[in-house]
Parts: sequence; structure tokens; C-alpha cells
Amino acid sequence: MRRFVLLFVDVALMLAATLLANVLRYNFEFSEGRILEHLPYLASTALSTLIVFPAAGLNRTVWRFSSLPDYLRVTAAIAAAIFGAVAIAFAYNRLEGVARSLPLLQLLAGTALLIGARVLHKLIHLARHQRKASAAFLEMTHEAPALTVLIAGVSRLTETYIQAAAELFPGRIKIAGLLGRSGRHVGRLIAAHPILGVPEDIEAVLDSLEVHGISVDRVVVASAFGELSPEVRDALLRVERSRSITLQFLAEDLGFDSGGRDPSGGEGKPRPPRSMPSELRFEIAPAELEMLAQRKYWMIKRAMDALAAFILLVLCTPVMLIAAALVAASLGFPVVFWQQRPGLSGRPFRLYKLRTMNSAHARDGRRLSDRERTSFVGGTLRRLRVDELPQLFNILRGDMSFVGPRPLLPRDQSEAYRARLLVRPGLTGWAQVVGGRDISPEDKAALDVWYVRNASLALDIEIAIRTVPVVLFGERISVSLIERAWRDLSESGVLKGEIAHKRKNDLCCVSARV
Repeated sequence: MRRFVLLFVDVALMLAATLLANVLRYNFEFSEGRILEHLPYLASTALSTLIVFPAAGLNRTVWRFSSLPDYLRVTAAIAAAIFGAVAIAFAYNRLEGVARSLPLLQLLAGTALLIGARVLHKLIHLARHQRKASAAFLEMTHEAPALTVLIAGVSRLTETYIQAAAELFPGRIKIAGLLGRSGRHVGRLIAAHPILGVPEDIEAVLDSLEVHGISVDRVVVASAFGELSPEVRDALLRVERSRSITLQFLAEDLGFDSGGRDPSGGEGKPRPPRSMPSELRFEIAPAELEMLAQRKYWMIKRAMDALAAFILLVLCTPVMLIAAALVAASLGFPVVFWQQRPGLSGRPFRLYKLRTMNSAHARDGRRLSDRERTSFVGGTLRRLRVDELPQLFNILRGDMSFVGPRPLLPRDQSEAYRARLLVRPGLTGWAQVVGGRDISPEDKAALDVWYVRNASLALDIEIAIRTVPVVLFGERISVSLIERAWRDLSESGVLKGEIAHKRKNDLCCVSARV
């Protein structure tokens, strides 16, 4: 029944595209006589569509998982249906009254409507899952963190796994990318996920992902173990032994192949879920979470962020171009570097910076320190914060705000401190202007959570003003403001766990540094 409904929708959209093409052809002049004159061609379009679309399998696709190959197939089916309509109408009345440009306009309108409907359905589906994920996040439950997987192999099984992960475990399985069969596949997309390399180069791919802040928990192999080449087997098993990354063979899990591997595990035994720190947690009560979510300031702040980011992008474009040219001259290409960071409600996004470091490894494979990797140009850009300018694009897109908790690498974002992810991450934040880099992660988390509960226009302006001397003269630690954050969180019941002794030692260390 669902296939007939989808076919009916596609036919209706195709007929609507034909009428739209007719209106466009005659400069939006709409008359009943012209519509009657084009009824034979409209009927030919309906007949051709009813034949071509089912043959092309358009009514068998799942719209919410549509991707570029599906859209190309839709375009080809529309072109074939129009060709059939022209043939039928020509045989009937020699296309009497039909403008020669009408089929081309029909192709453009049909492509826009049919692909647009699929994209819209997909976006609505993704938004629904994001709302569910956000709602689950706001409940502040302590479930096991999401798994990040790298898929080795491209097959129908790969596509099935991606669809099952998106449908059954939204937000719980994050796909870092895929490994294709050959080098010519690198850079292409499968269901919006990039092919990063080939299985033989899995160690280099993992190193590259690590540089970008993506830590892989599991490698999912979409081919039977016995079908893999000796080089691929060795590379996979070497990763499993040396990096404590779990290998999951889908063919084995489905009972189709054992591949000579010991199913009891040993080397492939999954790692236990990362435990929550027992000594410290920040938990905001559901009633307060509801009040925070309904605050009108978030909409005002988002509008101001977008406007200011657009203006600054226009003004700072010459500076970014000059900085990019200096990076290209000193470090080479690419000039922009990205890392995956957890954003609002823990959803990952790509944070962009101008590149200030060379490769993480020397030619002999030795891992270089940050000081060895940083050039003079890169160090200067970092001191002046010019390398942060590409994050204006993140702010304009809605990934970030000008003011908010700084986005951390996934490995540094503790589940116990995820209350700091209840607002968009910021270019600058309360923890940066009050504490800076030298305070403990616990102090930074306390300052960020305190900001989440007290965010306002006045506080954001204060943070922006405090940021200027930090950039010009360096960071200074305010012990009194750090103590106030801890005191307020403790009195409000947000602070959980036995921390008295730990907090006393931390504050003593902070006072000594000051």
C-alpha cells in the first residue's frame, strides 16, 4: 500500500511540475483555455510517469535515507518520463499547442519538486530524531556514551548497517567514515559519510581522525574475514592489538561466516563502557531544565550572533585572506584545519581554525611535540587569536555562539560535566576570562555550568569586555569568582558527589599559582 501512496505522490508532483512549467513558459499568464489545450500533454505525462517511475523503482526507495545516487536516479526517471510523454503526445496530435521549451522547463520543475520533497522529508526525519536525542540528553541520564565507528568495506551490507544505525540507534552510533575498495573511491560519499581511504591504510586513517579530534571505538568490517586480503587482515588485527579498538565482523554477527576467528574474543573483546566519575557530577533539576529551555533570551542571542557574525565576516575577510596566504607560504596546504567537537546537546560539529601546526609525525614516523610542530607564523596567529576567525562561519551556521563554554575534544568532555553542553559552545566564555588554561578541568566545568544557569545579555557583554584584556595581556585567575561558582552550584543542589577534600586542595593550588 505504501508503494502506491509514494507512486501517487510522485505522479501528483510531476503533474504539478507540468502545470508550473506551463505557467513559467507563458510568463505567469494563467487561462482556462490554455490549460484545456494542454490536457493531452498532461495526460501523456501522467501515463508515461505511471510506467517509468515504478520501472525505475522510485516508489521502492525510503525517502528519509535518500542520498545523491537516489537524486540522480530521480532526475534520470523524470527525463525518461518526459521523453515518453513527448512521444505519446506527438503520436496523438503532433504536440499541437505545446511550446518546444516546455519539456525543458518541465524537467527543471519536476527535478526541483521531486527531489525537494525527498530532501524535505529527510530533514524533517532528522529534526525529529535530533529533538528526541536532545530530550534524552536533557534528562541527564548516565547511559553509556555513543560509539564512534569506522566502517571497513563498501557493500550492500554497509548500506544496511548505516540505515539500521540511523533508524534504530539515533545518536548512539556515530560513523566517522568508511574505507573503500580502492583509492579511486576516496573522497566520495555513501549516505553522506565520506570514504577516507582503503583498509590497508587503516592506521594512517585512524591517525588522521585522531588529529581531528575523532577517537574511533570500533571498526565494523562489512566483508567476511576469509574474503579479505592478507594485507588487510594483518592491518586490521594489528589495529585491534595495538590500539585496543574492537573489531566487529558483520558477517560473523549474522552467522554467515566464522573466518577462523575465535568468537570468544581474547583480542577482540569489547572494552567496558567508560565509567562516570564518582567524586563529582553536575546535575540540573528537570524543573530548572524546563525553565532554561523556555527562556526567550536564547532566540535573541541567536539572532544577535548571526547578525554580528555576518558583519564581522565581511570586515575580517581581508585579514583571513592575508593570514591564509601566510599559512600557505609557511606550512603549505590545506590552510584550514578542523576538529570534531561536541556542541549543543552533545551533537558533534566541525570546528574550523587556520592551520598553525605542521604534521603530527616526522618523516621517520616519530611523533612530534606541539612546540616542534608550531611555526613562527603559526605561533603569532595563535597569540593574536587570528587562527580562530574561521569560527565566525560556525557562529553564522548556528554551531557556536560568540559567548558560551568553549567546545572541548570528545575525549576531554566528561559525561559528568555534560550540563555545560546545554547551550551553544562559544568563541569565548566565562571560564576563559575568569580562569584560563591553568585552572583544573573541574574548575572550568563549574564555571561553565554556572554560566549555563546565569546566562544573560549583561553577563555576555561582561564576558566580551573581559576578553579584550585577556587577548592583549594574557590570562589572570580570579579565585573569588571561581569560589562563587562552586558555592552557588553547591547551594542550588547542582553539585553532586563527595568533593570537599578535592575542592580544598584545588583552591589551594589556584591560590598558590596566583
